[in-house]
Amino acid sequence: MTSNEDKRFLQHPGHQKALRGDAAQAALPAPASAIPLSGRELLLPMPVNAHDHGYGIRTLDFGSRDDALETWIPTMRLRPRTDAYLEALVAFGRLAKTGVAATIHCHNSLNAARMVDEALEVIRAAKDVGIRLGLSCPLLDHDAWAYDGGPERLKPFLSPADWEALSPLAPRYVPFRDQLAAADAVAAANTNPLVDVQYGPIGPQWCSNALLEAIAEASAANDRRIHMHLLESPRQRAWLDRRFPQGIVRYLDEIGFLSPRLAVAHGVQLRPDEYELLAERGVQLVSNPSANLRLRSGTAPLADAVKRGLRSGTAPLADAVKRGLRFGIGLDGGAFDDDQDLWREMRLLYFLHGGRDLERDFTASNIFDAAIRTGATVVNAPLGEDFTVIDYEALIADSVFDDLDEAEVLLNRMSAAHAKAVYVAGRPVMRDGKLVNVDFDAARKELFAQAKADLPRLTIERERCGKLIAATRAYYGSWANA
Repeated sequence: MTSNEDKRFLQHPGHQKALRGDAAQAALPAPASAIPLSGRELLLPMPVNAHDHGYGIRTLDFGSRDDALETWIPTMRLRPRTDAYLEALVAFGRLAKTGVAATIHCHNSLNAARMVDEALEVIRAAKDVGIRLGLSCPLLDHDAWAYDGGPERLKPFLSPADWEALSPLAPRYVPFRDQLAAADAVAAANTNPLVDVQYGPIGPQWCSNALLEAIAEASAANDRRIHMHLLESPRQRAWLDRRFPQGIVRYLDEIGFLSPRLAVAHGVQLRPDEYELLAERGVQLVSNPSANLRLRSGTAPLADAVKRGLRSGTAPLADAVKRGLRFGIGLDGGAFDDDQDLWREMRLLYFLHGGRDLERDFTASNIFDAAIRTGATVVNAPLGEDFTVIDYEALIADSVFDDLDEAEVLLNRMSAAHAKAVYVAGRPVMRDGKLVNVDFDAARKELFAQAKADLPRLTIERERCGKLIAATRAYYGSWANA
């Protein structure tokens, strides 16, 4: 038997237990007051996927196997040519079915010349599914294919015939001011209040100094957020240390790039002085533990505890949080099991950075604040308008006690399968595992048909991709002997 007392509102996960019954109902903000709850259901503010790329066709499905980051990147050439709207619709729908209907979308354009048109199609897909979206418009103009010189660096590691065949395929970037103007054009054309258009420098290793300086200036002038990858791999750390003797984070600070308008993803190679500076400037770090492990980048931020003078057993991210760094959590299109399950990602982060001391100092409140509060900052969304309904009865069906801390239960057992519904700005997006506004199965089927139709081109591209991967591996392997 269930009663009104079985209904729960977990208003501040990790900080206090859920309110129950009449107390829960009374505490609901206006956007949540009409959400129907039955049985032992639990309502909580919706987490945010604070870093992703919107793969409708997931990476392994188009033949991209996990590898070290730099040798994985060439496999993006195998991404099928599909309709940008349909790609985004399936990606956003897959995420919303998990009970998470807000995400950053770092747009990887399928056709750079059509970036504005593609971005507007992505916005249309977000509107049709009903999600909140931070749309990061791609900006890059430097060192395609290889750090420290671009495509020419791979020439010694390719046969003359392969170089002649492959070199014309290297990206050619339009002037960066035209790229910035395109991002501004997307923002000007956006009429969806649930979408925030942001500048998306792919990473400092792929941006000229002039581009980085122009982004900092534009962000300050337009009050537009920036979303950027930063210090993801050891190779990036090595190259950026050579390019910026004062350190890339210090350089970014010198040009006015660091501010509360900036979120940086990964940050695996950050040093303590760098994440302290990020914290001081109000920058948010988005941690992507599954993707970092799958691409062999490490654990964020990765630093030697002995060199940093930390206590034995202190986890790097936990130390960064203690020093004031705000962090969010993102799937990066590479969650374990390829299931886009942010709840499991939260669990992985919780245990990965729990440390080895007798007392846990990286707590459930850290995880939920990251996923909910910092996530909202990263997508530039208000707090208190978006909610997820959980089948809590399924999580505690065998529990002897009925007064367990709900946040701990979620971090130990929650998965996408337990998400019953999700509401954005008071409107339902998903109920009982089905999207309310679009036919996900039909869209997925159509997208797969488009991908299969591109198979003849991809078969040729696959051979080219293998040669680029081999040359890239040999190039970075030569750094060890330099």
